[in-house]
Amino acid sequence: MKNLLKIKHWQLFTLLFAIPFLFQMVMMGVVMKSNDPTIFISSFPFLLIYVLGLFFSWFYAMGVNLHQKLPETVAMNLGRFMFFLFVPLVYMVVLFVFMYVTFSDISAGNQSGPGAFAWLIPLHIFSVYCIFYCLYFISKCLKSVELQRTVEFNEYAGEFFLIWFFPLGVWFIQPRINKLFENDNIS
Repeated sequence: MKNLLKIKHWQLFTLLFAIPFLFQMVMMGVVMKSNDPTIFISSFPFLLIYVLGLFFSWFYAMGVNLHQKLPETVAMNLGRFMFFLFVPLVYMVVLFVFMYVTFSDISAGNQSGPGAFAWLIPLHIFSVYCIFYCLYFISKCLKSVELQRTVEFNEYAGEFFLIWFFPLGVWFIQPRINKLFENDNIS
């Protein structure tokens, strides 16, 4: 995780987007040749864990290390960021377990009613809120560190949307992160 702030934008893009995309294409080819979709279904959770793990590790590295570089006049709650970063990860684990149990029940011939999924809706909505908070935190930290002052949303809105649409944003955000941390010993 330490090195995620020092790798080049094309390397991060390759890790977060290109490798998963190629993996999906290869798996789709395997499924089409074998006519067995269970190959893709059984490998998909591993791909998702890889992508989400790397993506949230990048978020963690940016949030924690940018927070350390904030000027003293900018107060941002690192503990809240850490909590809100942790919630979507827990949600994903719960979702994986729930889906595994549900699919096991369905394959055994048991039917699940729509009520079985109802508890997921508030957890999903809160998880999405947490991710947006993390986008806010990282983008505001980045701009505040660059300008060395408190910033308003209109000043860091570009960073917010670039991080949100990461396959594109990585090309613009990561070089700025590299520049901020090129001479630092990152913890």
